[in-house]
Amino acid sequence: MTIRTNARVAGLAFLLYIVTGLTAMVLAGAAKAGEGTAAKLASVVQHATGFRVSLVLVLVGCFCALALAVTLWSITRDVDPDLAMMILVCRTAEGIVGAISLDRAAGQLWLATASGAASLDLADRAALGAFLLKLPGSVAVSAIFFAVGSLIFTCLLVRGRLVPAWLAWLGVVASVIVVVGLPLDLVRVLPSLAGQIMWIPMLLFEVPLGVWLIAKGVSARGH
Repeated sequence: MTIRTNARVAGLAFLLYIVTGLTAMVLAGAAKAGEGTAAKLASVVQHATGFRVSLVLVLVGCFCALALAVTLWSITRDVDPDLAMMILVCRTAEGIVGAISLDRAAGQLWLATASGAASLDLADRAALGAFLLKLPGSVAVSAIFFAVGSLIFTCLLVRGRLVPAWLAWLGVVASVIVVVGLPLDLVRVLPSLAGQIMWIPMLLFEVPLGVWLIAKGVSARGH
């Protein structure tokens, strides 16, 4: 594909990734509402359809990450081929690790909806439910690969002058925030509210970037 086509595909992947990710988060959060393991599992049963849709949306997001791995490499390889390859590796790892996290979510769905011979006794169900619902998932690790790949990508946007400077620098700042914040969130030293707020600059960067890549592509000065 041409650089122009890769830019358009990347722009579409950015926007689709955001839509599917936010929708999946809302659906999964609503499905697992409640205090305590038993309440959360009961909520999953009541919102099983929405929870299933959230799993499919997460899978779509994983393929968006893989599409971005290839297209962002193509866009930036003439700026720095080695760093562009690192983007490809990070975004690929993001998609694969994110897909692995679906096993845990599928386990939550099975545990909540299992009946008859497939069901567990109350004690085992509570123990396994607590494990599946509270264990830090691979989604956090996937997000760290995303953050590192994004930081490298935005630095190459600045270096190659591929998009307007204000947009590229916004991406650098947003990426630095999540690169620092995500490991702190992973080890549970970042306040919950801060863990949510840190994504706002990234959202403010990726939405206009996606639109720009679709409409304008990248500057030829980088190639």
